[in-house]
Amino acid sequence: MAEKEKQNIAVLLEEKRVFNPPEDLVRNSNVKKWMDEHGIKSYEELLEKAKDIEWFWAEVAKDVVEWYEPYKKVLEWNPPYAEWFVGAKYNIVHDALDKHMETDVKDKVAYIFEGEPGDTKQLTYHDLYVEVNKLANALKELGIKKGDRVGIYLPMIPELPIAMLACAKIGAIHSVVFSGFSALALRDRINDCEAKAVITCDSFYRRGNKVALKKQADEALEDAPSVEHCIVYRRTGDEVPWNEGRDLWWHDIVKDQPEECETEKMDANDPLYFLYTSGTTGKPKGIIHRHGGYAVGIATTLKWVFDLKKNDVWWCAADVGWVTGHSYIVYAPLILGVTSVIYEGAPNYPEPDRWWEIIEKYKVSVLYTSPTSIRLFMRYGEEWVNKHNLSSLRLLGSVGEPINPEAWIWYHKNIGKEKCPIMDTWWQTETGHFLITPLPITPLKPGSATKPFPGIQADVFDENGKSITNAGGNLVILKPWPGMLKGLYKAPERYKETYWSKFKDVYLAGDVARKDEDGYFWIQGRADDVLNVSGHRIGNSEVESALVSHPKVAEAAVVGKPHELKGEAIVAFVALKSGVEPSEELKKELREHVGVQMGKIARPDEIWFVNDLPKTRSGKIMRRVIRAKALGQDVGDTSTLANPEAVEEISKAV
Repeated sequence: MAEKEKQNIAVLLEEKRVFNPPEDLVRNSNVKKWMDEHGIKSYEELLEKAKDIEWFWAEVAKDVVEWYEPYKKVLEWNPPYAEWFVGAKYNIVHDALDKHMETDVKDKVAYIFEGEPGDTKQLTYHDLYVEVNKLANALKELGIKKGDRVGIYLPMIPELPIAMLACAKIGAIHSVVFSGFSALALRDRINDCEAKAVITCDSFYRRGNKVALKKQADEALEDAPSVEHCIVYRRTGDEVPWNEGRDLWWHDIVKDQPEECETEKMDANDPLYFLYTSGTTGKPKGIIHRHGGYAVGIATTLKWVFDLKKNDVWWCAADVGWVTGHSYIVYAPLILGVTSVIYEGAPNYPEPDRWWEIIEKYKVSVLYTSPTSIRLFMRYGEEWVNKHNLSSLRLLGSVGEPINPEAWIWYHKNIGKEKCPIMDTWWQTETGHFLITPLPITPLKPGSATKPFPGIQADVFDENGKSITNAGGNLVILKPWPGMLKGLYKAPERYKETYWSKFKDVYLAGDVARKDEDGYFWIQGRADDVLNVSGHRIGNSEVESALVSHPKVAEAAVVGKPHELKGEAIVAFVALKSGVEPSEELKKELREHVGVQMGKIARPDEIWFVNDLPKTRSGKIMRRVIRAKALGQDVGDTSTLANPEAVEEISKAV
């Protein structure tokens, strides 16, 4: 690596505001109650005591899980592999459903479902228990057994969690594929995990249209030799192509099944699911998560970070197709016995206030969403928010990417009415649960994910493995944690190379971050999304954040372009707020604005106005596609984009 490449990433955007949590929230929080029970006086003391990771995770496990047989050892760490709660017999479905049948949670609503067309459904914990058992029995009848893999290709309907839980109940490993993915993406994933069955539906609703999911599944299954059965749930009632002998209607196979099904007693370290995530090689990585440690990690983090109480209505507005949905729509909320909202459709359909309507209708008390969604609503302005009573909200959350300070402030002011702290969480598919996150007792700095969760030890290293402060570097996790990935399916060498080869026995997150003098972490973006301008390494997300802090800008994507003098020139693609007219004067204004915010070195060399930016269906802006298009290169596969037409926008702009 050239010497200038080794320099730490410049920190050009500084945020000085601090927001202290309301005293009553601190006093009544789950984490404060736990601290009082353990004689811990302060947040700092909690973080210090939790450095004894085996003591900490064993202690919090008592509050959230019930083992069939106790563990013999909390942790066995043979880098880069960790086994948590070694020797315990366990199944996550016992805690998510079975144990509630002995308590008053049995009759509580587990899921409130709102379909995009406006149809609604509510399932109690007992309803869910029965539906899961019937499908689990049907799967067993089809020959699905412990260790078999089942592909799940469903939209945001309650049958998605039901299918996951039914697999886990009998010890089968589920592999959910996001319903927005193409047939080709589905085929790659089900072939890699050698799925024995696939569960899908006829169609679902998206922006007023029907998406023919079964048709896409059929295309994937044209070359999927391991798949013996395709189970189809009837969502819309549309006619679908049918393959006799392979295809089965969900309602037919569960019709006469018993309402009880014995839960398979697993080893705590047996696989629960595979979830494929993108890799630098283009071939998806099959992340393996397991039953025991994962359950402890997700349930504890949700209970403490979002302070969920029995009367809360929790809305994690992600898609179950991603890890956020696995952990915080399906497994953790069910373990805690809380009520969750599931919404099928687009956030701004049929009007930009659909989300605020849902919050008002169901009295949602805790909302967890992405900065991309927040910036989408910022574009529409406050009038849509102000049509609704959002007074039921008491906490907010952010996930998926770094939240820029201006989006944080808008979210805090307009959605939280300046009374709801924002839990800005950093974690990954690989980590299973939140790793760096505030608690309700943490003073907040807009744009910072604050400090590591108790029991998590994180740092920022320079290229030589030295801990650094107030400079950008490699985000690393120093000690194992209970929800960590078990490995990559069929790729042990890739697992070691990707996460553990740069620094000995230390997990490399692949993200760039800085740690300030107070120990707060600021995520700057992916390590491969760093600009090198005249020897200065600048995080793309910081330049984007500076642009979005301008009152006329809704969204921005920044990429680097080769420059013979500076190494890279900064090129910005900017979507303006509704009603703002693009002009050369505005380009100059934006350049100067970035200069004021970050210094002249970070001013974009080129600014292009576009109506939209290419995004994945989870809302992440695809810089790779933008960069390729801007440089006139092949953009590769765009089947995972939510808005492929935005790629052409880039072409027209440049």
